[in-house]
Amino acid sequence: MREVVLDTETTGIELRDGHRIIEIGCVEVIGRRLTGRHYHVYINPQREVEEGAYAVHGISNDFLADKPLFADIVDDFMRFIEGARLVIHNAPFDVGFIDAELQRLKRGHGEVNDHCTVLDTLKLAREKHPGQRNSLDALCKRYGIDNSQRDLHGALLDAEILADVYLTMTGGQTALTLAGHGQDADAEGGVTRRRDVAVELSQQLKVLSANASELEQHAERLSAVDKTAGFNLWQGKSVEG
Repeated sequence: MREVVLDTETTGIELRDGHRIIEIGCVEVIGRRLTGRHYHVYINPQREVEEGAYAVHGISNDFLADKPLFADIVDDFMRFIEGARLVIHNAPFDVGFIDAELQRLKRGHGEVNDHCTVLDTLKLAREKHPGQRNSLDALCKRYGIDNSQRDLHGALLDAEILADVYLTMTGGQTALTLAGHGQDADAEGGVTRRRDVAVELSQQLKVLSANASELEQHAERLSAVDKTAGFNLWQGKSVEG
């Protein structure tokens, strides 16, 4: 199965107030393995970023002024997500904003659900951990996932972290890093890499063999245990003594 872990940043929270998408970040997962492919773009929303939203993601109006419009990137974006299962934390929020952008264009793209299925990891987390906090930060803490780089929200970084959380929460173990690029990486520049924790540990751990003295002490200890038990624990034979 091809999955695309997706996150967006916006000019504000309320879609009904006309807020727009300013950043999209996606990482690709196939067969529960990160492929290294990702999609990342900043978008000129043609409106001001609210102060409260800026405090969350740190993306300014000046920074967005020369970025492409959603109309300029929509075809590349839709090709990237086409046919995938989108994995999104609080999916109704992100899908609602994407659908609103598609509807503004009136190009016949329809809605996200016409192209993809959607899995909401917030809903999944609430089912697995009822009555607990299930924000992305809370899930990172619960599953021991490092999100120390997340002083501010960023769509690509959050998508990477969510992929880590999702794979761990659903039974896998993986770690993500964005190699050689900060949050300003463009759609072609960054690379995501999967780190196999088990392989790394096997490469780091040293194998230590017992020396002759330690082997002799071990044999004496086993002999004492056998005499106390009255039979050989390891071979099932009675012990005289």
